[in-house]
Amino acid sequence: MISTATANGFMTNSNQNNPRTLHLVFTSDTHGNLFPVSYGTGKKKEGGVLCLAERLQHLKENPDFPGETKENTLILDGGDSLQGTPLTTYYLSHEGDYPYHPVAEAFNACGLSYFTLGNHDFNFGYENIKAYLNALHAQCICANVRDKKGELPIVPYVIHTMENGLRVGITAAVTDWVNVWELSENLRYLDVTEPEKALKEVLSPMQKEGCDLTIAIYHGGFEEDLQTGEKLSDTTENIACRIMRDLDFDILLTGHQHMEVPSFELAGTHACQPKDKCTSYCALRAEVFPDGTKKITSKIVPVGKEEDLETGEKIYPVEAAAQKWLDAPIGTLTSKIPPEEKLSAALYGSRVADLFNAVQLEKTGADFSCTSLGNDPLGFHKDITMREITAAYQFTNTVMVLEVTKETIRESLERVASYFDLKGGKPVISERFLKPKVEHYNYDYWANLDYAFDLRKPLGSRVVRMKMLDGTELEDDRTYTLTTSNYRATGTGGYPAIGKSRVIRSTTDEMPDLIADYIRRHSPVDIPKNSRIEVLW
Repeated sequence: MISTATANGFMTNSNQNNPRTLHLVFTSDTHGNLFPVSYGTGKKKEGGVLCLAERLQHLKENPDFPGETKENTLILDGGDSLQGTPLTTYYLSHEGDYPYHPVAEAFNACGLSYFTLGNHDFNFGYENIKAYLNALHAQCICANVRDKKGELPIVPYVIHTMENGLRVGITAAVTDWVNVWELSENLRYLDVTEPEKALKEVLSPMQKEGCDLTIAIYHGGFEEDLQTGEKLSDTTENIACRIMRDLDFDILLTGHQHMEVPSFELAGTHACQPKDKCTSYCALRAEVFPDGTKKITSKIVPVGKEEDLETGEKIYPVEAAAQKWLDAPIGTLTSKIPPEEKLSAALYGSRVADLFNAVQLEKTGADFSCTSLGNDPLGFHKDITMREITAAYQFTNTVMVLEVTKETIRESLERVASYFDLKGGKPVISERFLKPKVEHYNYDYWANLDYAFDLRKPLGSRVVRMKMLDGTELEDDRTYTLTTSNYRATGTGGYPAIGKSRVIRSTTDEMPDLIADYIRRHSPVDIPKNSRIEVLW
């Protein structure tokens, strides 16, 4: 299916020596951030889709925006819009109470033209995707998603003719690691195919239809260091550089990695990527000259903190209800946990991780548990609210139980040990976990295990102790049970041994809910010290 969009008031340039110009506003990975508020603190902050809406409604008055008129501008988004804040979590469990979809309303206020799906947009199943797409005024494009039921308004590409006569071909794709991460029931009616192949299949017809510019929106990122060209990953989660080399798109708009990339050129393709949470957007200007040559530039523009008050007022009831839900008391701890600095926690252990592991162990009864923490240092007050829980555990992960061996555990701990490098004889966080994006969440904390690393040894041989917490040696010829998140169970983050392990059982309960239930039942909670880690250097 091909959709052709032609703007009203078609006209051509009277001066053929001047280029025809296209301006793009591109966001990605907004993750449910609509209002300029931090849900962890309740305080106002910069960013949010409503702030973008306010900014875009005043394009002509805004000297920072590179476009001259609204007529030459397209507003695009790269997905991951439905997951990420308590607002969206609350709405998706109370959607029948509201006559609108808050995320769609915010993007409609922006004048969104076209968008694609991100991997997290699949987290809530087919019906929630359908409700979101139907509530948006914009067209969803995704060349590598096949709808088996045929009910989703998704097309593989569009040809959009601008007011100045410029014909713009736009296609999109999402990383096919959706198939690795997502629960099978959420993909029952959807096939997610290999993105490069899907983009290649639509590029040729787009070019044959006489496009002056070809654009691909890719919900995926760069697999190489953009300064050195060094390959940073052997997986296919992110293949933007490969797409740029193999396919002849003029523009590749990327996301998923939450990296700020103002401008990047490779093999004749121009790419950029905005930060996540709608704190900024990519402003791109493409000029097409009469001889067919093109000049493309882009930059990052902050969104600011002034919101579209009219739309904000319309959707505020769900925001107010979410804020009330966040501040409801859950229970207490016997003592507060100050915010834990990332390196210190990794070296000496984390009380927050101990709590998460205790929840997983009680839920499953497994021999071992492993969990990870978000990128920001966070702790807990003595009195716990849902706000603190959602701030500390920022994902909608469920819990799984796997069958593992001693070798599985050892290989996984070697990956954990690679978090450290020695600099001047002191441990530092390795750039392996900082580039191309910050990934503290791929450092795992293990429970019911006594383990030690020696950082003076080469990578792959740093694990020097590995016992049960009671001192019992692990046996080579027996299996154990490990409870972890559905995210880690796929092997994502550099844990292939875990990914290859047999799944024994899984739950559908999300970890924030399990943590809240645990605290309610055990309050005041004395968090068990369920881990022992030693790092030598």
